[in-house]
Amino acid sequence: MTQSGAKKKRMHIKRTKGKDVEKNRQSATFSTHERVTKTKRESIDRNFTKYKKQQHVDE
Repeated sequence: MTQSGAKKKRMHIKRTKGKDVEKNRQSATFSTHERVTKTKRESIDRNFTKYKKQQHVDE
């Protein structure tokens, strides 16, 4: 199988400098993923309170 360009670069750095960049992976013991979109519960709560805040006053 062929190797990707990134893997070739990693192997080249390891060969020339003796530095294994793959050891830097998974250094965190916790998840560093940050959720971008809201969960279903958050979106339901948002829509529920969104329309409750509007005051419709007839004078």
